[in-house]
Amino acid sequence: MRTSAKLSALVVAGAMCLSLSGCADESSADTSGSESLKGDVVKIMVGGLDKVIYLPAVLTQRLGYFQQEGVTVKLLSEPAGVQATTSLLSNDVQGVVGFYDHTLDLQVKGKKVESVVQLAQTPGEVEVVSTKAAGDIVSPKDFKGKKLGVTGLGSSTDFLTKYLAVKNGVDVSDVTPVAVGAGQTFLSALEKGAIDGGMTTDPTVAQVLDKNLGKVLVDMRTPEGSKAALGGLYPASSLYMSSDWVNSNKETVQKLANAMVKTLKWMSEHTPEEIAAQMPADYAKGGKDLYVKSIRSTLPMFTKDGVMPADGPKTVLQVLKSFNPNLKNASVDLAKTYTTEFVKKAG
Repeated sequence: MRTSAKLSALVVAGAMCLSLSGCADESSADTSGSESLKGDVVKIMVGGLDKVIYLPAVLTQRLGYFQQEGVTVKLLSEPAGVQATTSLLSNDVQGVVGFYDHTLDLQVKGKKVESVVQLAQTPGEVEVVSTKAAGDIVSPKDFKGKKLGVTGLGSSTDFLTKYLAVKNGVDVSDVTPVAVGAGQTFLSALEKGAIDGGMTTDPTVAQVLDKNLGKVLVDMRTPEGSKAALGGLYPASSLYMSSDWVNSNKETVQKLANAMVKTLKWMSEHTPEEIAAQMPADYAKGGKDLYVKSIRSTLPMFTKDGVMPADGPKTVLQVLKSFNPNLKNASVDLAKTYTTEFVKKAG
């Protein structure tokens, strides 16, 4: 094969790899040696492996807690939560580390999915506005006619953006959501003016501020920020799975819960610097110091025991009903969208 032909083949192969969820990311997350185990094997799709809001998934792997529990976990990456959910429903994976709000949306569509470990009590999301548009957007009341970045259409960032608009008197039809992913694609869209602002998480938030590409408009990384923006705690990052699979594999689910609750406890007892030291080096794309800052800013969002906040599901339902026509007049059984069975045993 001639050199030019070889190069073309490599380019095509690279493009195919990037089009497959997790192809480029799972090796960096799976460094604990758990692949050598001969026990249970569980594939978990993460809504962006390098996002700090999903940090507990990779950290559990890095600390060796899945291995200690005797379960082999393969972590895959799909930056948009809505695509991760699609992988779950098609049985390509057994679990998703993503936002709890998808379980409500899926229930009204006839799909039984539940959170088995609640990693976070707040979204951890931040609405930023570009430096260029900062004078025109001083609150969500100014969203009308603006192009706002989200990870993907139908994603949780899309949900929350629509809620902020509706809550502040702006019709969702007057806002243009733009799917820009996270990380470099979000930064590029902001810098080039493809979006006027958008919703993202750390470490992207820290890079936006460090590069002076924008400023924070709404901060939902803390309980206080979540209550101010959404009216209460908004349980977000979680490990959710098909209810049928959970009921048929309780021993395996318990192992997963044991491991992740250990991680949440470990995180509550260690500094951002110590946490960062356990993570893959390539996650600190803006530099080590900026990555540590990202973790410090986001830590308040996490639970310490994996238990669903008592009033959290109600807040999520109220938020979704405010703009989602599928949920507006639907009856949702919140008790079937999560379980504390496994995390309470783990605790």
